[in-house]
Amino acid sequence: MRNQNFPIGSLDDWYEKAVQSLKGKRAESLQTNTYESIILKPLYTKKDEQSVSNYPGGSDFRRGTDLLGYVKNEWKVAQKIQYETFEELKQKLEDALNKGQTANAFEISKTIAASFSELIGDKAGKYPFAINSKQYQAEILNNLSKTGAQLSGYIANDQIALFAEEGVLQEEALQKWANEIKQLNNQYPNLRTILIDTTVYHNGGANAVQELAIAAATGVFYLDKLLEAEVNLEKALSKMIFQFSIGSNFFMELAKIRAARLLWNRITELYGAEEKARGMQISAETSRFTKTIHDPEVNLLRSGNEAFAAVLGGVQYLHVEPFDGITGSSPFSERIARNMQLILKEEAHLQKVADPAGGSWYIETLTDELAEKAWAFFQAIDARGGILEGLKTNWLQKEIAEAFAKKSYDVMTRKQSIVGTNVYAKLDETVTYKKENKVIKNNNIESIPQRRLAESYEQLRRKAQNLADQKGTVPAVGMLCLGELKQYKARLDFMKGFLSAGGINTIESHAIHSIEDAKQFLTSLSAHFICICGTNEQYEALGHEMLNSLKQSFPTREFFLAGLPEKESQNQWAAEGIKQFIHVKSNCYEILSAILNELEVTMDEKQKA
Repeated sequence: MRNQNFPIGSLDDWYEKAVQSLKGKRAESLQTNTYESIILKPLYTKKDEQSVSNYPGGSDFRRGTDLLGYVKNEWKVAQKIQYETFEELKQKLEDALNKGQTANAFEISKTIAASFSELIGDKAGKYPFAINSKQYQAEILNNLSKTGAQLSGYIANDQIALFAEEGVLQEEALQKWANEIKQLNNQYPNLRTILIDTTVYHNGGANAVQELAIAAATGVFYLDKLLEAEVNLEKALSKMIFQFSIGSNFFMELAKIRAARLLWNRITELYGAEEKARGMQISAETSRFTKTIHDPEVNLLRSGNEAFAAVLGGVQYLHVEPFDGITGSSPFSERIARNMQLILKEEAHLQKVADPAGGSWYIETLTDELAEKAWAFFQAIDARGGILEGLKTNWLQKEIAEAFAKKSYDVMTRKQSIVGTNVYAKLDETVTYKKENKVIKNNNIESIPQRRLAESYEQLRRKAQNLADQKGTVPAVGMLCLGELKQYKARLDFMKGFLSAGGINTIESHAIHSIEDAKQFLTSLSAHFICICGTNEQYEALGHEMLNSLKQSFPTREFFLAGLPEKESQNQWAAEGIKQFIHVKSNCYEILSAILNELEVTMDEKQKA
């Protein structure tokens, strides 16, 4: 066996086997088109490889800015601590730093900014900062000057991102911004004070190409402002840090981080920066856009996937969102979020490997394609006058809204699954809802709403819960099951999963073999909507006659049909009284929304009567 030789398979051999497995379909049917308009192939080979850096810290920095990666410079565990009071934050920060956190990181507020030096104490020089200072940057740094400590990390803000989120731009603050950064550099030479924050756009629904282009355009805007203020180019670059949210598409998000460094290297090279100054520093956080209120424990898997992608991409700072962060995190969830990073470091040994993704034909190709498309979108932003003008004219908001609409449609039709929300929803869970951000308009400039993919279904679940509270029972659809269990089970299970996404229960009949069986079931049923479940053969043999009889006996009831009949019979079913055909290609959200809206109207009419 040691001397046994096996023939080397070619790409043509693979295609031939793939077509056999696909039963005649072309292998190209396995290709996937992403939201970034990138076509993902089912197989990548060495032929797909383009020019690639030979080692981390070299060439275009796609493989990282350090030769040894995390072996030399570990990423910082920068969990943004949540709190209600000053005392709570002080205690939680102390506890977190003793249990594995390696950066001073927390959400900022006016109260905390005013007492910053008292809060930090001797931690100012011991740990780097990872703080989005928002509008409180000057106040925080003036407060910290009392400590006399040598600060590192970043205490930075992005006024353009604040403008995009809130719809309000402080023109005067932006005009004197560059001089303030220049002064801060003299006082805090090792502290980064300029943030390029793309999380606002990510949470608005932007795709990876848009995020990268916006990051590049914002970086260029700030760089030009600093150069106009006669700040040295290399010094200006040393003050910048980029922040990204990491979404659920593992390889796309990994490639996004790598492509960001590639793009920034190209831009700063055009500015004439020295090679050592062209490396991008990145702070990342797991996406809030992908998280759900329902079945929140699934968020653990989402955050773990996103954190893993961020680390493999080579970030310097990382925040992992607690699994119940949307409704209010707990000490337990915060501990798990922090420990997730420690597991990646200590048990997955990611701190001991420099760029494990480097050299992968798939990832390298995806990195190049992302960078090329992002460069084109960056040029489109530049052609419209830059990032600020793109926002002022609402052009960028419209582009992001279009990207979000595509993602939202796929969720509504369940082409994209959200476990626990639009698939495998649990009807017996109790959740707490809280008000989230709305669109803000100011001076005809539309802000970018901070959204989540699951919100549309969460609104349905909330409506169903309200109906249940008023009626005393969960909204339900009667299921008319034709024939034996093996005949109707597949479509019954599909319908149960379909309806549960909107918080709607099912009331199942016994096996229905005749019209009289069906009438008996409906007589004892209070549900307004009835769905017929069975095989296509049963529908043709018994369905039409049964439906006509039931519509005569129960004229106020509305009927659905599980499945999609042949085109020639659809008109007949509709004429006989089928309100909706429900199948795998149905728009789940629209159907569930219509059901709940009609149940609301029906209940209001009964209450008035």
